[in-house]
Amino acid sequence: MSHASYELKAEARERVGKGSSRELRRNGLIPAVIYGDKQAPLAIALSTNEVTKRIHAGGFMTTVATIEVDGQKIQVLPKDYQLDPVRDFTMHVDFLRVSGDTEVSVGVPVHFVNEDKSAVKLGGVLNIVRHEVELYCPANDIPEFITVDLAGAKIGDSLHISAVKLPKGVRPVIADRDFTIATIVAPAGGVEEATEEAPASE
Repeated sequence: MSHASYELKAEARERVGKGSSRELRRNGLIPAVIYGDKQAPLAIALSTNEVTKRIHAGGFMTTVATIEVDGQKIQVLPKDYQLDPVRDFTMHVDFLRVSGDTEVSVGVPVHFVNEDKSAVKLGGVLNIVRHEVELYCPANDIPEFITVDLAGAKIGDSLHISAVKLPKGVRPVIADRDFTIATIVAPAGGVEEATEEAPASE
């Protein structure tokens, strides 16, 4: 269920530095770097519009892309990007060079299902501890999200990573403990049915 891969055309950058980055941006390009796989980092320039469009489409950090530089196709996974805080366009992207069997660590969003079959329906509150979980995954098979099933969960229950069916080849980065993803807690005011006795007079 991962997003379809896509291709970006890039040009190699000879000059690297503040001045040349500004010049690139004036020409509708952004500086980016491809690193990893025991090779020297490669400085490239990409179309700002193309990249910004990909970021807004979602799944950017979990989708392997192919970047074509000087006729050479390189498979990459975005690892980090900077947006201009004022004008909301991409300023820089770091890509990690990958091949299909490269294992990468990625923050994968968590989706919750069956809230209506849990104590949430009776007024319990779903308290999300982690909106995303860092996972080791094969680069070409990164899940778009992981699913936590709340069916049967009661107030006071904790849902741990062990309750999640992870796809084959995917494992949590935190391996030494069964960490909590969410808990179901009593609402701040208490659940109404519990107040049998008459309210204390002020």
